[in-house]
Amino acid sequence: MRIGIVCYPTYGGSGAAATELARCLAARGHSVHLVSASRPFRMADDTFQENLTLHEIPSVDYPVLRSELYTLSTAVKLAELIEEENLDILHSHYAVPHAVSAMLARQICPRSQARLVTTLHGTDITLVGSNRAFAPVVRLGLQASDAVIMVSNWLAEETRRRFGLCASKPCRVIHNFVDGNRFKRPETPVCCRRSLAKPDQKIVVHLSNFRPVKRVNDVIRIFHRIVSEVPSVLLMVGDGPDRDAASTLVHELGIEKSVRFLGLQNDIVSLLSAADLFLFPSQYESFGLAVLEAMACETPVVCTSGGGLPEVMEDGATGYMCAVGDNDEMARRSVEILLDSAKARDMGRAGRARALEFFNPDRMLDAHEDLYETILSTPIASSS
Repeated sequence: MRIGIVCYPTYGGSGAAATELARCLAARGHSVHLVSASRPFRMADDTFQENLTLHEIPSVDYPVLRSELYTLSTAVKLAELIEEENLDILHSHYAVPHAVSAMLARQICPRSQARLVTTLHGTDITLVGSNRAFAPVVRLGLQASDAVIMVSNWLAEETRRRFGLCASKPCRVIHNFVDGNRFKRPETPVCCRRSLAKPDQKIVVHLSNFRPVKRVNDVIRIFHRIVSEVPSVLLMVGDGPDRDAASTLVHELGIEKSVRFLGLQNDIVSLLSAADLFLFPSQYESFGLAVLEAMACETPVVCTSGGGLPEVMEDGATGYMCAVGDNDEMARRSVEILLDSAKARDMGRAGRARALEFFNPDRMLDAHEDLYETILSTPIASSS
């Protein structure tokens, strides 16, 4: 099949999931065209891959308007690809603006038989979709799609509750996946560990885009309790709007010598493999790809039970889940893991086993291919 995939390039689960999907579909022999405003962070190694082509969306700044014409320039780029590459599938990650851009692209190319697929990742439903000013646009993107994918059962229920789903089109839950051959803990200790912590210190990692929903200040408060009982360091991986507030809190609590802000990192595997614990007190997650990747690297997880995280984690087996905002319990569970190396090892192994069994690429790729083939055999959806 000839498949176009459009996604955001920035740090976050949706861009990572879309890029991994593109890589794996290309490895299966499909002709895949990945479309983004810039090179996605998961493609930073610049490694050539057969059947995979990256296309950048041009930046257009029209002085009469107050912002860039991203939705329209994306639509034009997608229309070019539909015609030049004769795409079978145009797969948008996020309803707004990408599904709307895809809808416009197909209208620009009325003779095309390209089918539109939209994967919802969470904030397009729970944040943008809950805004009355944008909800009609989200609904339009869903109606124009020939199929809709949700990355968790929780998100599927939220989508049904807020928008309803058209019974005449496939709407399926296909979880994100992790490549266990890439995300795995090496047999020998990770060499970067020596530069990250002293021999007697444990390493706690948090990875996110530092948005309010990630509750990064809770990460700092929980770690403050942890470090009072266990010699440890906290690695804050990522960046975003709440980074400065978290840094300020670190200084207020007097733990600046134990917290390192590492910014955006490409080599996530080494950091997760060096970690003794992955800490993730998010308000909710539509899925929780970072948690899954930590599990694949045999790192026990302490996270909240918000959103789709219970579909990824197995509480008590691969780590612990706590109520959102219960920082005392999260700290207690974290200390419990860090002080019990046998438990930490068993949880890490259970996490990897779960990741490989339930979230392996082959299972999810089969589901995507089946969905593509289904909609290619049915009439194109109408946006009306």
